[in-house]
Amino acid sequence: MKKAIYPGTFDPITLGHLDLIKRAAEMFDHIVIGVAASPSKNTLFSLEERVELISQVCAELDNVSVHGFSGLLVDFAKQQQANLLIRGLRTTMDFEYEFGLTTMYRRLMPELESIFLTPAEEYAFLSSTLVREVAIHGGEVAQFVPEVVNQRLQCKI
Repeated sequence: MKKAIYPGTFDPITLGHLDLIKRAAEMFDHIVIGVAASPSKNTLFSLEERVELISQVCAELDNVSVHGFSGLLVDFAKQQQANLLIRGLRTTMDFEYEFGLTTMYRRLMPELESIFLTPAEEYAFLSSTLVREVAIHGGEVAQFVPEVVNQRLQCKI
């Protein structure tokens, strides 16, 4: 069974994330979305809220599960018995950052392989940070996030 982890903070999950999740779900037997607690980041949504939102958004995908985690990603991968890691790359800056992470992951868990997916063209610019900033400043973000996420953003802000 090919089980892959797609980790991230997902604060909030965007249509770009969802695009990668759907594409990965077609490639692998099971996708575990690992929602990182990320205590060093000042997240808008709590870990529980992010897990709940992603679970709602991915409810129709039978081979996708959502789990929150804290600590090292390699420990979460071992716990989930997964040796594939899915990461999205939008820019060369993303590549440089992910290359460094991948090198560290290999040192900590040599059997963990990273697979990089590029976003669909319409989502290449999209990030959770950008969506949050636009929403916080009163901008319309409905075209960038699933409807349930947009509603929760409006309530939160």
